[in-house]
Amino acid sequence: MKTVILIVTLSALLSACTAMSPVVTAAYAAPSDISQIALASDDDDETAAAKQANAGLPSVELSEELLFKLLAAEIAFQRGGWQAGYVNMLAAAQETRDPRLARRAVEMAIAAKQTDEALAATRLWRALAPKSDEATQYYLGLILLGDDLSEVQEVFEQRLRDVRPPSRGILLLQIQRLLLRAKDKTAAFKVMEALVEPYSSLSEAHIALAQAAFANNDLARARSEAGIAIRAKPDSEIAELTLAQVMSDKKEVAQSLQAFLASYPKSREVRIAYARLLIEENQYAKARAEFEILLKSQPKDLTTLFALGVLSTQTNDMKGAEQYLGTYLKVLAAHPEETRDPAQALLLLAQIAEERKDTGAALDYLSRIVPGESWLGAQIKRAQLIARNGNVPAAQKILAGLSVDSEPEKILLIQAEAQILRDANMQQQADQTIEAGLKHFPDNTDLLYDFAMAAEKADRLDTMETALRKVIKLAPSNQHAYNALGYSLAERNIRLPEAVKLIEQALSLAPEDPFIMDSMGWVQYRLGKLSEAEDLLRRAYQLRPDAEIAVHLGEVLWVRGQKEDARKFWRDARTKDPKNDTLKNTLTRLQVPQ
Repeated sequence: MKTVILIVTLSALLSACTAMSPVVTAAYAAPSDISQIALASDDDDETAAAKQANAGLPSVELSEELLFKLLAAEIAFQRGGWQAGYVNMLAAAQETRDPRLARRAVEMAIAAKQTDEALAATRLWRALAPKSDEATQYYLGLILLGDDLSEVQEVFEQRLRDVRPPSRGILLLQIQRLLLRAKDKTAAFKVMEALVEPYSSLSEAHIALAQAAFANNDLARARSEAGIAIRAKPDSEIAELTLAQVMSDKKEVAQSLQAFLASYPKSREVRIAYARLLIEENQYAKARAEFEILLKSQPKDLTTLFALGVLSTQTNDMKGAEQYLGTYLKVLAAHPEETRDPAQALLLLAQIAEERKDTGAALDYLSRIVPGESWLGAQIKRAQLIARNGNVPAAQKILAGLSVDSEPEKILLIQAEAQILRDANMQQQADQTIEAGLKHFPDNTDLLYDFAMAAEKADRLDTMETALRKVIKLAPSNQHAYNALGYSLAERNIRLPEAVKLIEQALSLAPEDPFIMDSMGWVQYRLGKLSEAEDLLRRAYQLRPDAEIAVHLGEVLWVRGQKEDARKFWRDARTKDPKNDTLKNTLTRLQVPQ
C-alpha cells in the first residue's frame, strides 16, 4: 500500500513510537515553557516551602494610588506599550515588596521577548520570595538564555546539596536537560562537569555528562561517559538509550540494543527504540515482531496497537491491520480523556476497505472523522469514492458544500474536482475547472502546473510551455516544472539539447527523484546514448518500480537487442497498470506482438 495516506501514517508512526530521548533541544522559552521548568525536590520540603512562600506575602493596602498604577500598567501593556506597563508594574513591586507584582512584570517582559528586563524583574521576585520554587524556575530559564552560567551553577550546586540522596540522580538528569537551553554549549558542558564531580559514583552523573558531551559535539567523550554509566548500572534503560544515541553507525546501534534486550527482555523503552530503528531501516516484519512482544505486556497500549496496524499493512496482512486498528479505536473510545486523534486509523481502515472494493465500509470510516486536521482530506476522499461509484454530481455537491477559508484549501478542492472529472473521462470539464480556478488564483503554481499538463495531453505544446515557464519564474526551485517541460520536449524528440538542460536543472534540485532520472534516461535514449539511457533507467526503476519507467527501460533494451529482458519489464508494467497507454503505444510502434 504505497499511497500518500500510508506514507503520512508511517511518518506519524515514527513520531508516535519515538523512544525516550536522552537529549532534548529547546528554543527560546515562551512564558509557559519557563514556568514549567521543574527540578526534583522532596514532597514534604516542597509543601513546606510553598506554605512559607504564601505566609511571607506582605499585607498591602489597595489604595487609590496603587490601584491607578496597576490599572495604568495593565492598560499600557494591553495597548502594546510593554515598556510603560513593565516599568510601572516593577515600580509597584519595589514599592509594595509584593512578589506577585514582580511576577507580573516578568510575564510582561517575557511576552515582549525582552530577556534582560525579564531577568531583572525575576531577581526582584526571588529577593521578595526567596522560598518560591516558581521564581527560581523562571530565574534559571532566563539565565540559561544569557552568556554567564556562573549564577546557575551556584543554584544547581545548592539544589544538589539540599536534595535527599535517592533523588540526586534524577536531579542531575533534569539539570542537564535545562542546560541544553544554554546558548554556549561548551560553557554548559563545563558547568555539568563541575556539578557531577562530587557524585561520580552515580550512573546518572555519567549519563548527564554523555548527554552534555553529545550536545557539545564531542562524540568520543559522550560514548565514553555512556559506557561508564552502563558499567555502573548494567540494567539502566536510559544509559543504554544514551549509548545508542551517541553511536554513529546504525548497525552498531542495532547490535547494542539487541544485546541489551537479550539480557533485559522486559525493557520497554529500549524495545520501542529498537522497533523504531527497524522502521527507519524499512524492516517492517522485524519491527512488527518487536511490537507484538510489547503488546503482550500491555495489550491495550494505544501506541503499540497503532504501530501494529500500520506495520501489518506494510507486510500485506490487511486482516491483521484491521484487527489491530479496530482494537485501537475501541480502546481509544473507552478512554475519553485521551487526546489522540483517531483520524489516521480511520483513514487507513478506509483505504483498506477501498482496496477490497468495500466502498460502503470505506465511506463509513470516513464519516467518523470529525472536523480537525484530517477532516478536509476525508471529505475529498468521500467525494472520490462516490464519483468512482458512478455518481459524479453527488461528488461535486460534496466538494461544493465544503466551507474553507485558506487559499491552499481552496486550491486543493479545485484540484480534487478536476481529478474526479478526469477519472470519469470528462476531460473537457476538468480543464474548465482548472481554468476557472486560475481566474481566481492566476499565480498559483499548482493550478498552473495542472493546466500545463492538461495542455500537454491535448498536444497544445505552446500553451503548456507558457504555463510551465510561468511556474519556473514564480517558483525557481520547482523541479517538477523543469522536468515536465524537458520530458515533453524529449517525448516529441525536439529541442533535445534544451531538454537536457531542463532535466539537468530538475536533477540538481532533486537528485534522487526516480521520475526525473527516468526523464534523463529518456532524453539520452533520444540522443542515441543507449548505454547511458539504460543505466539511468535501471537506477530509476530500482528506486521506484513504476509502470512508465518499466516501459521506457523496455524500449531501450529492445533497441539494444536485449529483447527477452525488454519483454520482462513490459510484463511487469502490464501487471502494475493493465490499461497503460504508453505501454500499448510503445508495443504498437515497435511492432511487438501482444
